[in-house]
Amino acid sequence: MNTYGRLFRITTFGESHGPGIGVILDGCPAGLAVSTDEIQAALDRRRPGQSDLTTPRKEADQVEVLSGLFGGYTTGTPISLLIRNQDQASHDYSHIEHAYRPSHADYTYDQKYGRRDYRGGGRSSARETAARVAAGAIAAAFLRQHGIVAQSYVSQVGAVQVPVGHEQLDLGLIDSNLVRCPHPETAERMAELIRQTRDRHDTVGGVVTGVVHGVPAGLGEPVFDKLHAELGKAMLSINAVKAFEYGSGFAGTLLFGSEHNDQFYTDEAGAVRTRTNHSGGIQGGISNGQEIYFRVAFKPVATILQPQATINDQGEEITLAGRGRHDPCVLPRAVPIVDAMTNLVLADMLLRARANRV
Repeated sequence: MNTYGRLFRITTFGESHGPGIGVILDGCPAGLAVSTDEIQAALDRRRPGQSDLTTPRKEADQVEVLSGLFGGYTTGTPISLLIRNQDQASHDYSHIEHAYRPSHADYTYDQKYGRRDYRGGGRSSARETAARVAAGAIAAAFLRQHGIVAQSYVSQVGAVQVPVGHEQLDLGLIDSNLVRCPHPETAERMAELIRQTRDRHDTVGGVVTGVVHGVPAGLGEPVFDKLHAELGKAMLSINAVKAFEYGSGFAGTLLFGSEHNDQFYTDEAGAVRTRTNHSGGIQGGISNGQEIYFRVAFKPVATILQPQATINDQGEEITLAGRGRHDPCVLPRAVPIVDAMTNLVLADMLLRARANRV
C-alpha cells in the first residue's frame, strides 16, 4: 500500500529518478493556517546535498501546492503537493540493471512484481520520504493548534552515544549542528566518525530518539491500532529502519514490576501525573498524558563504494561495487522524517479520538 492513515490520510507517489514525487493528503480539516514556507522549511531539513555529511545529490526539493490550500488556509479538500526531481543521474545505475545489490530491495522487488525500476531503486528509494515530510509539516501545524509538539534528534552514530537522556538535553539545540544532535560534544565526535566512514567508502548506522510533548490522555485504540503499534509501524516503514522501542523498551526487561510500574498521583493543579515514565506516555495502547518518547534504529546505508559478492537476475555470481551519490550515514536527514511520521500518526489519532466520545 502507498497510503497511511484512517482519517488524516496520505498517499505518496513517484520514483527516485522519475519526473517527481508527491503526496495527496486527505482528511485535513478546513481552516488550518499553513504556509508554503512551513512546508518548505521541513523539506529543507531533509533535502540532499545540505552538508558534507550527506549525499552530494543536489535537489532544491521545491514544493508545489497543486490543490487544497487557498489564501494561506486549508480548504478541507484533498491537498496535493508535488516535488520535481532535478538532479537525476540515472546512468549511475546502469550497472545494476540485472544485478542485485546486497541488502537492497532489488531482488525482493523482482520477486514481488516481476520487474523493477533500477534507477536509484525507484520506489524503494528513500527519496520517497520527501513526500512524507511535506505532508508531515501540515500535520505538525494541525497538532500545534492542540499544543502537541514532536521533536527528534540523533542520539547515537555507530558506537558514539549521547551520554544522557532526553530529559537532560536542550532540544532547542537539535539544528545547531550538522548531525542534529543536541549534545554539542557528542555531535562533534559523531561528525568525525561519519567523515572517517565516508573516506573509507563505507557507511554507518545509529539511533534517532523521538520525544513528544503535550499529548493529551486518550489517543490510540485499545486493540489492534494501539498508539505505540501505529508509531512502530510508521517508523518501521522508513527506509533503513531496523528496530523501534518506546518507553523503557528492552531495558525495561531488566527491572522488576515493583521498579517498573509508573505510580499515579495528582499534582497541585489537579492534573493526573505519574512519578516515573517507564511506559513512555502510553498504557494499554492509549496515551496517558505524559511525555511520549521512543527510539528508532537505522542500519548502515546498504550502498557502499566497495566491491561485494552478489548475483545477477540469472543467478550468476558476480562482484559489484556501488556507484552514484549516497549518504555515508542516513541519521542527520532521518530526523525530519521521524518527525513527519510522528506528526502524521498523532494527527490521525487526534481526529479518531474525536469520534470516540459524545
